[in-house]
Amino acid sequence: MKCSPKIVHVVAAIIWRDGKYLGVKRPEGKPMAGQYEFPGGKVEPNESVRAALVRELREELDILPTAIAFFREKEHAYDHISVHLHFFHIRAFEGEPLPREGQEMEWLTPAEGVAKPFLEADREIVAQLAVSGDGVVQ
Repeated sequence: MKCSPKIVHVVAAIIWRDGKYLGVKRPEGKPMAGQYEFPGGKVEPNESVRAALVRELREELDILPTAIAFFREKEHAYDHISVHLHFFHIRAFEGEPLPREGQEMEWLTPAEGVAKPFLEADREIVAQLAVSGDGVVQ
C-alpha cells in the first residue's frame, strides 16, 4: 500500500520587471535540477505565507518585495512530495536580484516562459501568464 506524502505549503513569487518575469533554474544537487521555477520555498511552521514569501526572497535573491499581490493557489503531487502552492505577483521590490544559492536566473517574457522546462507544478501558471500577458485576467 502506497502512503501518500504529507502536503508541504510553498510560496512562489512571480517577480515582474519591464513586462518580464524572473525564472530561476534549479541548481545541480537539488531535486529536479535544471528545471525552471518561480523563486520561493517552503512555509515554516507557525509562519504566514506572506512572511514566508518575504523571508524566502531575502534568502534566495536578497530582495525585499514592496508590492505583493496574491495570485492563486494550487496543489500538485510529485512522486516524492505533495505541495500546496501559494502564488504571488511581485511588481515592485527593493534591491537587485542576486543568485544567492548558485541558481541561474533569467528574465522571461510570458511567451518565452512557455518554451522553458518549468517544474510540472508551475506549468499551468506559465501557460496562464502566456495567455494573459501579465497574469491579470481581464
